[in-house]
Amino acid sequence: MKTLRNSKGSSSRWVSIGAAIALAGAIAFVPAYYAGKKADPQEKESSHAATADQTTTLNDQTDLAITVYNSNIALVRDVRQLQLPSGGFRLKFMDIAATVNPATVHFRSLTDPEKLGVIEQNYEYDLLEPAKLLNKYVGKEVTLVRTYMDNNTTKHEEIKAILLANNSGPVWRIGNEIVTGLSSDGYRFPEVPANLYDRPTLLMSLENTGARKQSIETSYLANNLSWNADYVLTVTRDDKAADLDGWVTLVNNSGTAFHNAKLQLVAGDLNRLPAPINGRNMEMMALGGADKKQAQFQQESFSEYHLYSLGRRTSVEDKETKQISLLQGSGVPVEKLFVVNGQNFYYHNAQNPGAPLKDPVMVFYKFKNEEKAGLGIPLPAGNLRVYQKDSKGGVLFIGEDRIGHTPKDEFINVKIGNAFDVVCERKQTDYKSIATHVWEMEFEITLRNHKDTPVTVQVNEPIGGDWEMLTSSHKYTKTSAWAAQFDVPVKANGESVLTYRIRAKW
Repeated sequence: MKTLRNSKGSSSRWVSIGAAIALAGAIAFVPAYYAGKKADPQEKESSHAATADQTTTLNDQTDLAITVYNSNIALVRDVRQLQLPSGGFRLKFMDIAATVNPATVHFRSLTDPEKLGVIEQNYEYDLLEPAKLLNKYVGKEVTLVRTYMDNNTTKHEEIKAILLANNSGPVWRIGNEIVTGLSSDGYRFPEVPANLYDRPTLLMSLENTGARKQSIETSYLANNLSWNADYVLTVTRDDKAADLDGWVTLVNNSGTAFHNAKLQLVAGDLNRLPAPINGRNMEMMALGGADKKQAQFQQESFSEYHLYSLGRRTSVEDKETKQISLLQGSGVPVEKLFVVNGQNFYYHNAQNPGAPLKDPVMVFYKFKNEEKAGLGIPLPAGNLRVYQKDSKGGVLFIGEDRIGHTPKDEFINVKIGNAFDVVCERKQTDYKSIATHVWEMEFEITLRNHKDTPVTVQVNEPIGGDWEMLTSSHKYTKTSAWAAQFDVPVKANGESVLTYRIRAKW
């Protein structure tokens, strides 16, 4: 009868003394990695081709182009020069993005497209790693390796064992005994299983009735390739002009590097189907170098999007963030705005007595995306950071905002924060019901400017309902059916008071 033994009952050196199992971090010894792989019987039966598998790597690549969208996907176009056998065979297409969407792969011959066809294709993403390699050897023989000291001499022991199971821990058959809790310093495997790959691979079954030497194009969509625009607006001390620098920030977390590639970027709101959760982890990305002051992007309209083509080739390593100059505008006219926005609830009830309500005074810079200002190209959405020089010439960060996709000749408003030295207080000075669902109310808005320069504050009042202005101390503009806007000048170290009375029906 076979016996079941654990490490406490074995006299062999292979018995674990500390009951700690080091299998997960063990070193996998893989001799003859690239040679002598054997397909399992099922693969042999399913293979329709007697020709040996063909393999293509980056060494065969003759052209590469990537088109990156600002929705975390990219279209990869990979052209390779291959020597193909006639008839049916399998092609291992290696060195693709690990985040490839297999359903989007398009494979064709540029040399003889009518005579090279794809019968079926598989995406092999079960990548080689120690834990998976051990699991693939369940039911097979493995050589266990242990290192120990004997008379101050390092020695190695090896023993053949069959791995019966590897669930909560490995179960071994050594000779006629079944052993658990066995620790080892390493394992030796005779070969890498045919269904494990050291890098992502497309496995294609092809039929070739054409030439042996062919140029092949493979295109596919890959995730975790993305880009966004980043802008730096440096404003002069007098708040009248600014320099705008635009950068493309390209992030590659696709699992492969792209060398000497043609690069295109697409800006726009691309409609996408919901993506399934695939369990991939986002990793921290290293910051690559910033490319600038070279041949840069050419812009063109494309469908309902805008296409930016880099005028030179570039390389993007895996897990790299690369910045490339997009535009440079100098002396762009800017306007500094101080804005107060009222609240809807101010107009629907009598306000509580006591201290006046305080509204924040927001600060914006406004400029136009026009050619005479050194701009005039469609600006993709992105983060815009604002800097300004202090009295000693040092550049300081004063705020940031996000801009949307902005066509040429449109205005851009960038919020940098709230004013420190400009204060807004409001009081409701009258509130009465004059008929069913009809009210009259009066407001007093006090603006105080503690700066040494005059300012103009834009006051926006979201009155709502069916309203009319009865009286006002300042000129107003009806900016929409439910809102009024006042531009109130305030002198340096001075104060201005805006009063107005409305009648509204709700």
